[in-house]
Amino acid sequence: MTYVVIDACIRCKFMDCVEVCPVDCFYEGENMLVIHPDECIDCGVCEPECPVDAIKPDTESGLESWLELNRKFAETWPNITVKGTPPADAKQFEGETGKLEKYFSANPGEGT
Repeated sequence: MTYVVIDACIRCKFMDCVEVCPVDCFYEGENMLVIHPDECIDCGVCEPECPVDAIKPDTESGLESWLELNRKFAETWPNITVKGTPPADAKQFEGETGKLEKYFSANPGEGT
């Protein structure tokens, strides 16, 4: 098992999860984070830290495409180990659905 970041993170990117990760397995895109599934130790401490419920165990049904997205972009985006500042307009995107199709950016973030 591993944890994956899903579309609830897109344009919210609060990064509370980064602070608690004991193995630094988060990677930063321009408008979301991903978890490297081969680095995640399945501790689960990140899941309750996410204020928008964007982190799920990959054992939940229907998350196969999210597992692959997390894997793909963890290989190219920079590692993030320190909580950054979320986007100024993050609150306005909380709870919105269909964010992958509307807003996802494959561009890397800054990392830390």
